[in-house]
Amino acid sequence: MKSLAELSELRLKSRDKVNLREDKADTGSRRDVLICGGTGCLSSNSEKLKERLEAKVAELGLSDDINIIMTGCFGLCAEGPIVVVHPDGAMYSKVSLKDIEEIAEEHLKNGKVVESKLIGVDSESYDENCQKTEHTADFFSNQKRVALRNCGRINPENIEEYIAFDGYQALGKVLTEMTPEEVIQTVKDSGLRGRGGAGFPTGQKWSFAAASPGPVKYVACNADEGDPGAFMDRSILEGDPHSVIEAMAIAGYAIGANQGYIYVRAEYPTAVKRLNIAIEQANEYGLLGDNIFGTDFSFNVELRLGAGAFVCGEETALMNSIEGKRGEPRPRPPFPALKGIFDKPSMLNNVETYANICQIILKGADWFANMGTEKSKGTKVFAVGGKINNTGLVEIEMGTTLRDVIYNIGGGVPNGKKFKAAQTGGPSGGCIPASHIDTPMTYDDLSALGSMMGSGGLIVMDEDNCMVDIAKFFLEFTVDESCGKCPPCRIGTKRMLEILNKITRGSGELEDIDKLEVLAKNIKASALCGLGQTAPNPILSTLRYFRDEYIAHVVDKKCPAGVCKNLIQIKINPDICKSCGICSKVCPAGCITGEKKVPYQISQAECLKCGACIEKCPFKAIYKDV
Repeated sequence: MKSLAELSELRLKSRDKVNLREDKADTGSRRDVLICGGTGCLSSNSEKLKERLEAKVAELGLSDDINIIMTGCFGLCAEGPIVVVHPDGAMYSKVSLKDIEEIAEEHLKNGKVVESKLIGVDSESYDENCQKTEHTADFFSNQKRVALRNCGRINPENIEEYIAFDGYQALGKVLTEMTPEEVIQTVKDSGLRGRGGAGFPTGQKWSFAAASPGPVKYVACNADEGDPGAFMDRSILEGDPHSVIEAMAIAGYAIGANQGYIYVRAEYPTAVKRLNIAIEQANEYGLLGDNIFGTDFSFNVELRLGAGAFVCGEETALMNSIEGKRGEPRPRPPFPALKGIFDKPSMLNNVETYANICQIILKGADWFANMGTEKSKGTKVFAVGGKINNTGLVEIEMGTTLRDVIYNIGGGVPNGKKFKAAQTGGPSGGCIPASHIDTPMTYDDLSALGSMMGSGGLIVMDEDNCMVDIAKFFLEFTVDESCGKCPPCRIGTKRMLEILNKITRGSGELEDIDKLEVLAKNIKASALCGLGQTAPNPILSTLRYFRDEYIAHVVDKKCPAGVCKNLIQIKINPDICKSCGICSKVCPAGCITGEKKVPYQISQAECLKCGACIEKCPFKAIYKDV
C-alpha cells in the first residue's frame, strides 16, 4: 500500500463484497452467512457447521449466491453456536448439523426463515420477502458497540474485510494529516481511560512516553487476560485483530516508536493464529513495515507468548517476560514511560483500550467524549457470567447501571432466584450487593463501593452463593498466582487464606474476623504490585456488605447459603421418606442405609455433602440442614 489513495480504492472495492451485512434490501438472491468462530462456538463444533453448510450449498447449486464466512464472537455465548444470514438479519441460535441443513433448504434456497431456530424473535419480525422489518433482541439493542464493532461482522482472517469497514483509514489519516502531538491531544480530549483495570488516562500515558528522550522506544499490548471468567480481550483479538495492530501503529507514531509487541497468552490458540495471520497480511499490504503510506514512518509488530502467569498482567512483570526474564514486577519509579522494555521508554495499553483508538481518530474526540459520564467516557466491554441467563460478552455505555446489565441485557437470574451480588474486576475486584444494584458502571462509582472496573469480568451471584466461600475462591487464585517477590503478597495472602479456611470449616472465632480485616488492609497498603495490593478486595468488600455471613459461620457454625460442607448436614425427613432406596443407590459414599417400610438414614460422619441424593429423591424427602 503505497498511498492513502490506494487504500481508499481497495476500501470501495471491498465494500461491494460486504454491503449485505448492512442489511441492504436490493441484493437479489445473494446472501452472506456468518458463522461464529469465537472460542466458545468453536468448542461446539462451529467449524463443522461451516463445512456442512458449504457442502449443502454446493449440493443445492447455490455456491455463486451464498458467501459463507467464519467470524469472531457475536457476544451471546449462551446461545452458541450462532449463525446469521444477511441481508435478512436472521440470527439462529444453538445450531446443530441437522439445523444447518434445514437453514440451507428452507432459508437459503426457498427464502423462508426457520422460525423455530431464531434467537429471541417472532414471525412478525420478517415480511413476506424474508426482509427484517423490526427486531433486535434486548441483549443487542441495549448495547453500544465500539470496541466490539467488527466482532461477528467480518472475517478476521481477511484484511480486505477489515479495510471495507474503514480499516487502516485512521492510520492513513494520522500519518498524512496529523502531527504526533495532535494525535496525543485527540486521545486526551476523548477522555479515554485504560480498560485494563486501573483506568489511567490513555492520552496522558502516551504523552509521558512521547516526552521521554531517546531514539528507541517501544509500544506494547497487554493481552495477558488472566481473570477467571474474563474473555473480552480474547474475543477482540479473535474477531478483529487488525483493530489492535492499527492502533498500535498509531501509538508508535504518536510516541516515536517503531516496534510493537503483543503479549498474548499461549492458552489463546485461536487468537494467536489470527494475530499471526493479521500481522503477515498487514506486512504484505504495506500497512506494517518500512515507509508506511510512503511516509518516513516505519512500524513492526511481534508476538510474545505468555505462559499463563496472572502476575504478568502487571505492566512491569509483562515487560520482564517480553525480555525473556522471570515475570516479576519491578519497583516503580522508574516508570515504564522512562525505563520499560529493554530499559527503553515504553508504553503499554491493553487490547480493549487499543480497540477504541481508530474510532476516536476517525470520528473525533467529541464523539467519544459524548458517550458515558463526565469522568468515565465511552463504552466498556464486560464478560458476564455466573448466575445469569444471557452469559456472554456485552459492551455498554459507561454509566449504565448494574441493574440494566443484569436484567435488560443479561436476561435476569435463572430459576426465579434472587440476585445477591455481583463481582466486578475479577480477583482484584469486590462484591457489589443487591442493595447497590442501581449503581452506574463507572470507574469512580465502582471504586466507591470497594470494587473496581478491572478489565471487565462480571460474575453474577444469587441467593445460593456463600459470600465467605466466594472470597476464599478468589483468594485461592491470587495465592496460587503470586510471584512471591514481596512478603506482603507471598506470606500475607496465605495467612488470610488460612483464616478463611478455618472459618469455612467451622473452627473460626470472632477474633479471626478482626484479624482478617486488619491483615487485608495492611497487605493492600504494602504489597509491591497491583496483584498483591488488590488481592484483599474480595475479602474487604464481603466483610463490608456480608459480615453477617462471616458471623454466622463463626458463632452459629452455620453456612446460610448451604455451601460450606463442614457447616451443613444432609438429612432425610422420616415423615416424607417412602423407603424407595433410590438415595442409597446414587450415594457415592454408600452412607445411606435403610429397609422397606423404615425411613432411610444418612451417616453424617461418612456423608460427602455432594447432594446427589437430594437431586434424585422423587419425594423431596432429603434436604440440607443449614
